[in-house]
Amino acid sequence: MDFSPTTAIVTGADSGIGRAIAVALAEAGADVGITWHQDQEGAQGTAREVEGRGARAVVSQLDTTDLGSCPATVESLVKELGGVDVFVNCAGTGDGTPFLDLDLATWQTTVDTNLTGAFLCMQRAAKFMVDKGAGGRIIAVTSVHETQPRVGASAYDASKHALGGLVKTMALELGAHGITVNSVAPGEIATAMTGNEDVDPHTVERPGIPLGRPGDAREIAAVVAFLASKAASYVTGASWPVDGGMLLMGPQAGSHLEGHDWRSA
Repeated sequence: MDFSPTTAIVTGADSGIGRAIAVALAEAGADVGITWHQDQEGAQGTAREVEGRGARAVVSQLDTTDLGSCPATVESLVKELGGVDVFVNCAGTGDGTPFLDLDLATWQTTVDTNLTGAFLCMQRAAKFMVDKGAGGRIIAVTSVHETQPRVGASAYDASKHALGGLVKTMALELGAHGITVNSVAPGEIATAMTGNEDVDPHTVERPGIPLGRPGDAREIAAVVAFLASKAASYVTGASWPVDGGMLLMGPQAGSHLEGHDWRSA
């Protein structure tokens, strides 16, 4: 319980869930490294929000399909921050391509972004934590599709299933070093990725979700911030669905569908 994080890195923090996580960790007292892929202006906006909470922000570009650059980017951020106590992998993508239409290049881009690049970044962060010898927190933002599939998302589902499995193995191996490793699995969240950026999720009706609405990015960030804190010292190897009850609806939704619209993405 003496773990007190002062430095954090959040990949994919230029908008949406990543931005909310960076701000939440800053509010918890951590300086934050922020990565962006294409939206540098968005990353600078996140940095201003982090600094507005009294924390220091460091910004760097990260393309997780450029596998050779992933460890070096983490190293650079760690050097600028002076360490890394918390590493949050939030960078990700989806392609929405049906299995029979999925080409190798699209498959590779999705898997490299969501899985292989994540592996390289988390491994480098973990090595820094082990060398420091003071424990740490690693959190991967996965998806409800870490455990349940979606039509038209073969590569995405495969990468998120695999990332969830990687997290569990990391938890087994890194526990001896005082490092906890968990995943947070969002359902539908009101972000640009779901077409609801800057929309109050309480105004969007979702009858198929028990809570009746999409989630807010800050609701994901709150769970990540808990897992990054000393209060979560005995939590590791777990997947935390933050989905308004969406995963509970599998058999229920299946028995109540009246058409075949679900067969198309």
